[in-house]
Amino acid sequence: MTDNGDATPLVRVENVNKHFGALHVLRDINLTVSRGEVVVVIGPSGGGKSTLCRAINRLETIDSGTITFDGRPLPAEGKALARLRSDVGMVFQSFNLFAHKTILENVTLGPTRVRGIARDQADKRGMELLERVGIASQAGKHPAQLSGGQQQRVAIARALAMDPKMILFDEPTSALDPEMVQEVLDVMIGLAREGMTMMVVTHEMGFARRAANRVVFMAEGQIVEENTPDEFFTAPRTERAKDFLSKILTH
Repeated sequence: MTDNGDATPLVRVENVNKHFGALHVLRDINLTVSRGEVVVVIGPSGGGKSTLCRAINRLETIDSGTITFDGRPLPAEGKALARLRSDVGMVFQSFNLFAHKTILENVTLGPTRVRGIARDQADKRGMELLERVGIASQAGKHPAQLSGGQQQRVAIARALAMDPKMILFDEPTSALDPEMVQEVLDVMIGLAREGMTMMVVTHEMGFARRAANRVVFMAEGQIVEENTPDEFFTAPRTERAKDFLSKILTH
């Protein structure tokens, strides 16, 4: 993976803390994500993974520390925040599609409204993206007519339609029936191979092994360990990671 000759990380998280009331959900988090890198964040539920993911495009605010994206601190509001959100795609656990709009309309809404792209151009690009995620034939349908796996692939196409510098995936397969999980992961593996910068919170260890450049293991609001997938899965360095892996890899 190259970083396009630019050594500055695309994302830099420094000494970030976040509380929900008495709960300290992010504790002194330090993390960088380079251009073209795929970082997979794993760990037990409630460990702060989703909160970290959501903090990077400011869906969650932080109490202290700094997060910079593409060399700039995250903006607090207004046009700069809208620009950040169009540069950082987000794919959620729930697909968050507009029920009353067609699949193609869901994909083209951002480019036409936010980026000011002409309708016919947005439609052409939208169809290319639906083709890429394998559901161009569904373009005229509404979300309720699609399976969960298909809806999540629409959500990925919608994120790609904004030409983001990075996509955040927050447990993108955890709401899916097991037989639909792989069709979504296959699309994500394709994106990883094409060099899309991605941060993925997931419970899918097979995906972490195949697609990640780096695995970040979080528990109790801290980054406990980070390493290459090979090193992490074959020789975890911390007891906490060993314990986690022993529980999930035996099933």
